[in-house]
Amino acid sequence: MTTETLDWTTEDAIGTYNVDRWGLGYFSVNEIGNVTVSPLRGKGATIDIMQVIAEAPDRGLNFPIVLRFQDLLRDRVDWLNRAFNDAIAEMKYTGKYFGVFPIKVNQLREVVEEIEDAGRPFNYGLEAGSKPELFSALAIHKNPESLIICNGYKDSAFIRLALNGRRLGKKVIMIAEKLEEIKSILQNAREIGVEPWIGIRVRLAAKSSGIWATSGGESAKFGLSTMDLMEAVEYLRKENAMNILKMVHFHIGSQIPDIQSIKKATREATRYFAKLKKMGFEELNYLDIGGGLGVDYDGSRSFFHSSTNYTLEEYCTDCVYNIMDVCDEEGVAHPHIVSESGRAIVAHHSVLVVQVFGAIEKTKSAYDLSVSPKDHKWVKQLVEIKDNMLINPRVALHDALQIKEESQNAFDLGILDLLTKAKIETFYWHIIEEISEYYKLSADDPDNDDVIPEEIAELAPHLADQYLCNFSVFQSLLDHWALGQIFPILPIHRLNEPPTVHGTLVDITCDSDGKISKFADIRDIRKTLPLHPLNPGEPYFIGIFMTGAYQDIMGDLHNLFGRVNEAHIFLDPDEETGFYIEETIEGNSIAQVLEYTQYHSKELVRNLKEQINEAIKSDRIKPNEGMRLLAEYEKGLQDHTYLTFPNLSVSQITPPLQTALSVNGH
Repeated sequence: MTTETLDWTTEDAIGTYNVDRWGLGYFSVNEIGNVTVSPLRGKGATIDIMQVIAEAPDRGLNFPIVLRFQDLLRDRVDWLNRAFNDAIAEMKYTGKYFGVFPIKVNQLREVVEEIEDAGRPFNYGLEAGSKPELFSALAIHKNPESLIICNGYKDSAFIRLALNGRRLGKKVIMIAEKLEEIKSILQNAREIGVEPWIGIRVRLAAKSSGIWATSGGESAKFGLSTMDLMEAVEYLRKENAMNILKMVHFHIGSQIPDIQSIKKATREATRYFAKLKKMGFEELNYLDIGGGLGVDYDGSRSFFHSSTNYTLEEYCTDCVYNIMDVCDEEGVAHPHIVSESGRAIVAHHSVLVVQVFGAIEKTKSAYDLSVSPKDHKWVKQLVEIKDNMLINPRVALHDALQIKEESQNAFDLGILDLLTKAKIETFYWHIIEEISEYYKLSADDPDNDDVIPEEIAELAPHLADQYLCNFSVFQSLLDHWALGQIFPILPIHRLNEPPTVHGTLVDITCDSDGKISKFADIRDIRKTLPLHPLNPGEPYFIGIFMTGAYQDIMGDLHNLFGRVNEAHIFLDPDEETGFYIEETIEGNSIAQVLEYTQYHSKELVRNLKEQINEAIKSDRIKPNEGMRLLAEYEKGLQDHTYLTFPNLSVSQITPPLQTALSVNGH
C-alpha cells in the first residue's frame, strides 16, 4: 500500500518516526538521509550507522547484526549518577547515592564490564539475582566502596558465596525475601566466621501501573509482609544481631510509566525505614528503591506502558525529596539511596539492524486489471465500482464488500473458478486501497468532516505490505511477542526520500506470530510502519532501536535461530569516520544451536554418511557425488543460522566517505 508525499525533508523523517522524542539526543537523521548516533549527546563525534554496517562484511559479519555503542552506555551511567548527585546537592540531602546495575537486564560480559568501569568514579555497583550472576559479579566487581546487592531466593550455597565476598572486603548485602532466609544467613555466617550484611525487602501496598504492575502490591512474589517484618525484628533482637540489618529494600515493577506510582511507593518504603530505624536498628543506613526507572520507547511522554510521563531528572529529584521529607517528619537521618536501574542504563546503547529481502504485497501494479466480455458479472461490477468510486466512496465500499463475500461463498460451493476468484480479489483490494487513500486524504483536509468508515479502519492493516526481514522475533525481540513491548523502528537510510509504503515486518521463522505489527507513535499504537519501496538489487536496512535491555538474554531458540552477530563501536577522534569497531562477536553457527538440543555434529555426519553409502550401493547416486554431498553437509554445519543472500554492496546506497564526513561535520 503506497501514499505520495511531496516536499519531503529529513526533518519530516525525524518527526514521522518521533526520533527527536525517544532519541534523547542520541539519535537523529543527517542530510543524506541516514540515521546517526551521538553517543555523548553532541559532546563527541556523530556516527553514521550506514558507515558502521558498511564495515560489517569486511569483518565477516552478516545480517542481522547488533550494534553496541559502548560510549553511549558509559554516558547513561554518567547521566544517572550525576542526576542523583545533583538532586542530593540541591536539596542538601545528607545521605549519598550508591546505584547498582542489575545484571539480569543484560548479563553480557562486555556490557557489565563497561558499566562497572564507567561507574567506578561514582561507586556504582552491581546487583545479582542468582548464583551464576553472583559468580560473575564477584569477579567483575573491583571497587571496594561500591555495593553488591543479592536479590532473589537463596540456598546455602548462594549465601556462602555472598559471605565469601564479605570476606574479601566487598560490601555485599543479601536481601532477605522471607524470614527463613534471615535465619539461614545468620547460621551460615556464624559457621564461616564473618559478619553478614543483610537487607529486608518489604512488601508494599503501593503498586505500579503498566505491564509489570503485578510485581508489586500486597500479593507480590517477593518481600515480607508487615507481620513477617515484625517477626524478623524480634528474631534479630533475640539473636543479638540487630547490627547486621543495613538496608530496607522495595521493588514495585519494571518500566514504571507513571511518576505518581514511584512517589507513593517511595514514601511508603521510607516510612518502613524510619520506623525500623527508631526501633533501635542503628546501622540501618541504606534504602534501596529497586528498579522501575522507565524509558520512553514511543516518544509519547505519557503513562502508556511503553513510555514514561517523567524525565530521568524528575525521577531522581522526586525520589530524593520524598525520602528526605518522610525522614525529616520522623526525625531520622537521611539514608544512603540505592537504585537498581537497569533498563534506563542499557536500553539505548543497542541497535538491531535487519536486512529486508522481499515483500508480500496486497496489490501490485503488475497485476492484470483488464476485463473482457467473457468475465463473470462480479468482475464487471467491480470494474464499474472502481471507475465510479469517488461519486460515493462509502457506497462503493459496501458494494465491494458484498461482492467479495458472495464470491467467497460461491467458491466454497465449488461454482467459482480460480481465475475468476483471482480477478475478483485483485479488483477488490485495489478498490479498498483507493477508498482508504481517499479517506486518509480527507482526514488531512481541515475543510472535510467526513469520518473514516469503521470498515476501512479495520481493513487498513490488511492492506499493508509485509516486508520480509532476515531475523527472528523470538530470538531478538521476545518482549514484543510476549508482552507487546513497543520498540522504535525505522529505516536507517533513504530517509531523505518519502516513505510511500505502509508496511508491517515479518521474520523468517515458521510461526505466524513472528511479525511486528505494532509500532511506536505519540498518540496511539501504529498498525503499520512508513517504509520505502524496495529497489531491485539494492539492500534495504531497518533499525530496531533501544533493544539493550533483556532482549539479548531472554531470546529463545525458536526454529533454532541462535544469537546474531555483534559489533562493539567506540568513538575515536583519530579515525576518519570518528569511530572504530573494537570487537566483533559472531552469532551462533548451525552446529552450535544443534548441540544445544543434543544433536552432535559428529553423530549427524556419521548418520548421513551411512545413508549416502547406502545410496551409492543401490546406484541412486555416484560415489563422487555422494562425497560432495557429504562435504557440503559438513561445511554447512558451520554456517550462520540466519539466511545468507548475495553480497549486495552497501556502497551503492552509502555515499563516499569524504562526502559523508562533510555532511556530518567531522
